[in-house]
Amino acid sequence: MLIPKQEVTKHSMSTTNFWQGKLVRLRAVAPEDWRFFLALDVETEFARYTDNILFPDSPERLKKWTSELAIAEPWKHEFRMMIENLDGDCVGTLNTHTCDPRVGVFRYGISIQHEHRQKGYASDAIRLVLTYFFHELRYQKANVTIYAFNEASLELHKRLGFQEEGRLRRTVYTGGKFYDEFILGMTAEEFEELQRQGAG
Repeated sequence: MLIPKQEVTKHSMSTTNFWQGKLVRLRAVAPEDWRFFLALDVETEFARYTDNILFPDSPERLKKWTSELAIAEPWKHEFRMMIENLDGDCVGTLNTHTCDPRVGVFRYGISIQHEHRQKGYASDAIRLVLTYFFHELRYQKANVTIYAFNEASLELHKRLGFQEEGRLRRTVYTGGKFYDEFILGMTAEEFEELQRQGAG
């Protein structure tokens, strides 16, 4: 039986989509996302958060990069996704990395465009990824590293229930200064408890 293909509009996204939360939907990178990354490329604040201020990128290189990402298969559960709000506007990106299926530990990085911050998008996207890794892939621990000057991200992850586990001194150099790096983590059990309490 063939199911008629339905057009997905900004206001007709399915609520049964595993990758849709209360505020955002996660999707794979599409070739046309090069425009989003070009805009993100000129945000100095974003570049500092990744400790990687690069030379200006070109549309041609970004088009090639996003086209390759659009057809790339996840490698060891490492994958980049785009974050859309429920109006269908691209507001950020999230990538899982340093995934160890044997031990069950993974990391991720998340970036929200400046004009879309403080709206709950990052929290919603992170919860979707934690749910997937803990409930579907049987991972047991999520770790994040955050530079000391990124106070907003530190506050966000502590509010989500991540525990501070360590601090590496003077591991980042940007803007002419050295900064410390915080290590935060959350176990699957801690995530479950927060879900039961309706927190995070």
